[in-house]
Amino acid sequence: MAILPRCTFAIISHPDAGKTTMTEKLLWFGGVVREAGMVKSKSGDYAKSDWMELEKQRGISITSSVMSFEYNHRALHLLDTPGHKDFSEDTYRTLTAVESVLMMIDSAKGVEERTIKLMEVCRMRDTPIVTFMNKYDREAMDPFQLIDDVEKTLRIQCVPMNWPVGSGVDFRGVYDFAKKSILSFKNARDPFTPTFVDASDLDAPALKEFLGERILNEFKEQMQMAEALMPTFNEQDYLDGLQSPVFFGSALKNFGVKETLDMICQVAPTPRPREAVLAPYTSGADKVTVDPNDNEFTAFIFKIQANMDPKHRDRISFMRVCSGKFTRQDKIFHVRSGKEIKITTPLIFQARDREIVEEAYPGDIIGLHDTGKYQIGDTFTMGKKMIRYTGIPNFAPELFMKVTAKDPLRAKHLEKGLSQLSEEGATQLFIRKTTNEKMLGAVGALQFEVVKFRLEDEYGVHALYENVSWQGVRWLRFEDPAAEHDFVSNYNSFIMNDREDRVCFAVRTEWDLRLAQEKNPKVKFYKNSDFID
Repeated sequence: MAILPRCTFAIISHPDAGKTTMTEKLLWFGGVVREAGMVKSKSGDYAKSDWMELEKQRGISITSSVMSFEYNHRALHLLDTPGHKDFSEDTYRTLTAVESVLMMIDSAKGVEERTIKLMEVCRMRDTPIVTFMNKYDREAMDPFQLIDDVEKTLRIQCVPMNWPVGSGVDFRGVYDFAKKSILSFKNARDPFTPTFVDASDLDAPALKEFLGERILNEFKEQMQMAEALMPTFNEQDYLDGLQSPVFFGSALKNFGVKETLDMICQVAPTPRPREAVLAPYTSGADKVTVDPNDNEFTAFIFKIQANMDPKHRDRISFMRVCSGKFTRQDKIFHVRSGKEIKITTPLIFQARDREIVEEAYPGDIIGLHDTGKYQIGDTFTMGKKMIRYTGIPNFAPELFMKVTAKDPLRAKHLEKGLSQLSEEGATQLFIRKTTNEKMLGAVGALQFEVVKFRLEDEYGVHALYENVSWQGVRWLRFEDPAAEHDFVSNYNSFIMNDREDRVCFAVRTEWDLRLAQEKNPKVKFYKNSDFID
């Protein structure tokens, strides 16, 4: 990509709000794809961003896809995140790599559970949000009611930039407040030739003929209320995460999609300063702020994906550039290992499609071929600068399974598969101290299904899965070696190590946890692997 202003944003929503369809349409307008196919399309086409075999079968986004393209003189990196609750950890990590968010709302249902949770993550960093009220080509809530639902539930002010004219069978298009015209399409499969109906004079005979008397009267009434009640857009309030420009429309039928993309290009922020910690990288370590305009290159890994191309069994780490300039063939410093690594084939993506990139700048997301030496959260610098970027969430799992290979001769393959999948963040892997059993930890049950599918499909391993009745896990810190020795000895059947060999305590019940805390004042229990209270 040329040196254009960067725009790195994610799409978030509750499952089935039309997020993947919207992603396809944005890529369509960006010139990346010629044909935008629905998830679970009857024609047999699948969404470009849903590339994993299981995603095609289930019709949901399971991994975060990364797609890069240029539009309106900006270099855009679009991250399509999983909406399903079982994949919230992958979504949380993705939100650490973006500067802004496009939030999709199903207009028939309003604000839903996952949207609320994802909004909480956005609030942690005051991420700017553009809102798209989707599916107005179907029966939908009243637009005023929908705006009120978003404002009260998500605590953010809404500023409509357009307005739906009817809904469902009565849907005629969307009214653009700035242009005072109604956007319509004769052919939903052709987004580049819309029909604009002049609505500057609501009493014009042509407008009455286009809408019909009943719909026109409803539209007039809504316009009077909107002009009296709706606030004006304030760009600074948007950048501070206080106000969201709102677009109504239909991603499937193209209504409002181009206007939303235009707005994102116009107001979404360029890369911002990011916080990092100095050695020894603990919660009490000194912090620094890295400005994207700093000359020295820095970046971090926020996602790892194995076997994007099953023919080559490859593994890609997704790196977000935070400052400086990266050039192909550069040697960059891997802070965790303390080694310099030469990057010969950095990649940019459209889901599984990829090409080699020569240069990268703050805001860019590039892929690194990975033989297993990178981990989520790894920081890279130039000149051996010792920092680590913060704010990449790691949460205690709530569901656990013991995994063993059906064929003992495939035990090594199982170990390799589980290790790689856990490093990607698909699940968390723990090893029990007393038995050396492999325990998988997950936020939701569907994560186990994905691991089972990928072990069989990509690693040729069939395994036995046994539920373990634990409620959670806590990472441990000890005041001194004696405290560690005593605790591990007394609770050895509940002691596990994570993939980085950190000591963990398996929580059977909340009562057990409270009792262990009361009896062991020299031991600290943490809900995350970053040891942050």
